[in-house]
Amino acid sequence: MAAVSAVSVIAGLLMSSVSMAADFEGAPATQEPFFDELRFGAQIAVDKTRTNDERGSFYQVTMFFDPFNNDTAVGWKEHILRPRVYVGGTVASDSREASMLFTGLAWNANITEKAFLEVGFGGMIHNGDLDYDGTRGPKLGCRTLFREYAAIGYDVTQNWRVLAQVEHSSHANLCGDTNNGLTRAGLAVGYKF
Repeated sequence: MAAVSAVSVIAGLLMSSVSMAADFEGAPATQEPFFDELRFGAQIAVDKTRTNDERGSFYQVTMFFDPFNNDTAVGWKEHILRPRVYVGGTVASDSREASMLFTGLAWNANITEKAFLEVGFGGMIHNGDLDYDGTRGPKLGCRTLFREYAAIGYDVTQNWRVLAQVEHSSHANLCGDTNNGLTRAGLAVGYKF
């Protein structure tokens, strides 16, 4: 039932974002969109060990902002100094798994005119288990974790892009010995304004 609710919420967000995208495409050039990109994705856990047995799927929505004008950066030094800012959330299809809210900085590097690499680093807050309690699934040690990701993407059109992404979250042993972490991988579709 939770999976149906999560899918319904994400489908509603997708429909409203497509509507917003259509509004922005017809808007005057002087009107700037609130955010730079809206991205939707689905993931599965890839760290399948006895202590990290996450089940189900994970649905993600991420908004990217470009306050440092990364799109106009010239050369690799400017791209490093002008990252995009992101904020998002992941909803687990199984209520026993960890959902999260996250934020951070993202950097892109073009491979070709359409293919690109993207990395991000930031933090997250989750609702997963903290300590060993006899139940399955990762034990994360503390409520806030570091979150990093890497993706390879392809710009299908000027606005639409697809990505394959892997992400990891943990506390780097900074708040105790319990630190199973979360490692997930999946696909995402983005609309760049």
